[in-house]
Amino acid sequence: MNVAVASDGKFVSGHFGHCEGFTIYDVENVEVKNKVFVPNPGHKPGYLPVFLKEQKADVIIAGGMGETAQDLFNKNGIEVVVGAQGNADDVVKLYIAGGLKSTGSVCTEHSHEGHCND
Repeated sequence: MNVAVASDGKFVSGHFGHCEGFTIYDVENVEVKNKVFVPNPGHKPGYLPVFLKEQKADVIIAGGMGETAQDLFNKNGIEVVVGAQGNADDVVKLYIAGGLKSTGSVCTEHSHEGHCND
């Protein structure tokens, strides 16, 4: 399983579309085998769900995400977990252990790039 985390440095990004990039964790038998950082190729409507599908992501974890993006991830067979915060490595470990659940929150305000008001 590949778990992608919208990342700003070592931390979960508050809004996946404007993150620095995606830390993609290769998880096997509840253990992280490898992780790579892929720079964000740019925020274009509808593009990032396809991009992460090409990166073989099975799950996307972010602080916040718009409804259209969440729908597109679901249509691409990628599980969406929103409402996460903190160190990306810790968040992935929590997810693997079954302790991270999506809040289901939807970003609706994009007037301030990089900020999400639910």
